[in-house]
Amino acid sequence: MALRRPPRVRSRVPEEPYRINERITAKEVRLVGDNIEIGIYETSKARAIAESQSLDLVEIAPTAVPPVCKVVDYSKFKYEQKKKQKEIKAKAQKVVIKEIRFGPNTDDHDFEFKVKHATNFLKEGSKVKAYVHFVGRTIVFKERGVNLLNRFSEALTDFGKLEMEPKLEGKRMTIILAPLPPKK
Repeated sequence: MALRRPPRVRSRVPEEPYRINERITAKEVRLVGDNIEIGIYETSKARAIAESQSLDLVEIAPTAVPPVCKVVDYSKFKYEQKKKQKEIKAKAQKVVIKEIRFGPNTDDHDFEFKVKHATNFLKEGSKVKAYVHFVGRTIVFKERGVNLLNRFSEALTDFGKLEMEPKLEGKRMTIILAPLPPKK
């Protein structure tokens, strides 16, 4: 019986998102940065300018003609980019969906109570998913569910807009309401 060697594990260094210094392959580049005369230079001359300031030449727009390069400290540049990405991610809104459940025979008082809750949810900026849950033979009364959900969406027209029409999925008929954008 032959012995098998364990497979080789290659340590893979993550590839840099930007080309720097010697990795820039273009003949000419548009040079930008602090304390630099903006213009088009040969890559070797641009690299020399960066080295004279003991900084790096970083290709920031490789698809431009000619490519745009910036004279900057590369580690500081990477830190700034990472910081910008975190900021963008933090500003992105997280969508919260609140659910409200009805039965096909929901009474008027319960309906008003749930409309009041939905109004508060929409004012907070959350989406509202309202559904009618059909139990047992109540599935026969689908039109009651449609009527109830349409009445619900009409009661909330001042606070939210209908995002999804009443849709039956199994034993649930669902609608989704999104909050209206704040008025300026």
